[in-house]
Amino acid sequence: MMNAENLSRKSRLLQFDSVVLAQNMRSGNFRSLRTGQGIEFSDVREYLPGDNVRSIDWNVSARMGRAFVKQYEEDRELNVFFVLDCSLSMSAKIPAMSEAAMLLLFAAKRNSASIGAVFFDGEIKYSFSPKASGETAGAILSKILSLEDGENSCVKGSVLDSALKGAANLLKKRSLVFVISDFRTAKWKKELAFLSHKNDVVAIRIVDDCDSELPDLGFLNFIDSESEKIEKIPTFAKSFRRFWFEKNRAGTDDWKNFCLKHGAFPLSINTKDDILLVLSRFFEQRKR
Repeated sequence: MMNAENLSRKSRLLQFDSVVLAQNMRSGNFRSLRTGQGIEFSDVREYLPGDNVRSIDWNVSARMGRAFVKQYEEDRELNVFFVLDCSLSMSAKIPAMSEAAMLLLFAAKRNSASIGAVFFDGEIKYSFSPKASGETAGAILSKILSLEDGENSCVKGSVLDSALKGAANLLKKRSLVFVISDFRTAKWKKELAFLSHKNDVVAIRIVDDCDSELPDLGFLNFIDSESEKIEKIPTFAKSFRRFWFEKNRAGTDDWKNFCLKHGAFPLSINTKDDILLVLSRFFEQRKR
């Protein structure tokens, strides 16, 4: 848990870090972020790395002494949407989730995108329709920061399926959607596939070392944070630790293969990762 001053400082640092990420996002080869494809000319803006050189307005660039690109109505209505998991199984992963969300939110703002979000645990907590207003982005940022500050009570369970369905209903045009979760729940596959059919969906799975590896600590009481069921697990047994590892790997492979099959882009982020570096590499790979 961080105090208000530390959270504010972290937010300012992440906003600075998002500069390069915004450029990489713009050039990340997503259909929802392609520029210069609209029919109705709207305005010009300064050239950004990754912009299509064919969209450069040479007359304006010659007069101004630096490159400007033609901007179309489609360019001004980019949608970026977040589906953020705040369930109990994410408790230890909230700092990583919130950092990834803030970096992507600041990058989206720098790309003049309309931004929306849905927060969920065992119920839908907050929902924001995509808007280009600074007030909406600020409200979403405030909710993300409150997660790190531990201000929100958590309802047991996970309604990831409902959150994905709600996102699909809110989005009226093709959007870039970031689903940030540990995907440790059932009944999300059908809704993710439907959402991915009409949008560019990046499924970001937040993972921790304990998801796949257990230390030898003898018998441990394992408490399911959702059901509060307690069970003793033999962490001393190599066969059990192997089972734990294989079970996690199988689940991860299933998640990844499902995403790829249905057009979503899978990305795993470990709680120990340099999140800015992981996201930057992801967008660089998309560009290539």
